[in-house]
Amino acid sequence: MKKTLIIIAIIIVVMSLSKNETIIIPKESIRFRVIANSNSKEDQMIKERVVSKLKNNLKSLKYTPKNINDTRQSINENLKVIDETLKQEVKDYSINYGYNYFPEKVYKGIYYEEGEYESLVITLGEGVGNNFWCVLFPPLCLIDENEEEVEYTSFIKELIDKYF
Repeated sequence: MKKTLIIIAIIIVVMSLSKNETIIIPKESIRFRVIANSNSKEDQMIKERVVSKLKNNLKSLKYTPKNINDTRQSINENLKVIDETLKQEVKDYSINYGYNYFPEKVYKGIYYEEGEYESLVITLGEGVGNNFWCVLFPPLCLIDENEEEVEYTSFIKELIDKYF
């Protein structure tokens, strides 16, 4: 009887958490953002091309950070490479590595708090268009879109599945 009550309590907790689940990027992280010149089709295409090339640069540099300090070092060591890549794609841009403002955002059910975050921000032209952003550390940007989706599991769900 006790075992059943515990399992029911766990189910209730899991169900209530899953409905209002809020996931926040860890405080110790580095974000990456590319802001388009405008929302014109051409400027958005340029932004996507820049993002793709910068992500490929990071991959070709064997960007495999073990910790946040490795990421900081890699960014600083590769600012010239980033600058050269941008020169090939656009005439007017700025690179800012430091603490930058990010607005509050909900994306795919995940809540991201607004605030000043350590980040690498590339602004193309006037920087008034939609932006691309992701997280360099932990390295969430560099997950290959062509790879199989990552499946997350829950210890509590596995327990429930095991006993039912």
